Amino acid sequence: MKVIPIGIWGGYPKANGATSSFLIEQDGFHCLVDCGSGVLASLQNYIPLEKLDAVVISHYHADHIADVGSLQYSRLINYYLGNPTPPLPIYGHNRDEVKFAELSYKEQTVGIPIEKSDVVRIGPFEVTFCETTHPVYCLAMKFTAEGRSVTLTADTEWRDELVGFADGTDLLISEANLYEEHLGKSPGHMAGSEAGKLAQMAGTKKLLLTHLPLHGDPANILAAAKGVYNGYAELAMVGKVYEV
Repeated sequence: MKVIPIGIWGGYPKANGATSSFLIEQDGFHCLVDCGSGVLASLQNYIPLEKLDAVVISHYHADHIADVGSLQYSRLINYYLGNPTPPLPIYGHNRDEVKFAELSYKEQTVGIPIEKSDVVRIGPFEVTFCETTHPVYCLAMKFTAEGRSVTLTADTEWRDELVGFADGTDLLISEANLYEEHLGKSPGHMAGSEAGKLAQMAGTKKLLLTHLPLHGDPANILAAAKGVYNGYAELAMVGKVYEV
């Protein structure tokens, strides 16, 4: 399994960047996790858009879905140019019926509902979900293939259930949107120390930090995570290939 960060920022991207998003690959199958601001431009550095096989959306805040419309339009343009592709499955919860309906577009994309208790086969992956603590309904997810797993927390405050959900995962990709001085002051997000605590308690083999703030020095968030996690940790780096 290969994981490529497409964007690492929370809220909105820095110049020439993208919000938190990851491309997960196995046996030639390409699955995109979240599709927010700047993601579509960044994604094309790694694969042609028509090679994308599936998308999974954690929740419907703009920094996770802003580029879905552009992705849909790219497929419609290819159709008009005589290069049709099969409808692209976009997985997302249907707690928000309006946003879920927008995942389906002119037979170019089709929305597929997911829930926290689901076990879904997406290409070569078995994907499971866990509800997070966020101002809107949001799902963490775990991708498993050939006995290895990648767990993505999506957006969340500390939540005890995530420890068991991420137990023993090979790679934990955790949001870490807060500096320690902001811990508890911004709903729906974790600080670096909490991401490190989650990795430590879950016995994670490697920790990547994402959904980073646009102010301050994120190196301080990494230092806070390393203060409580004994394993390898780093800030997710756009374009770097992480082998799992």
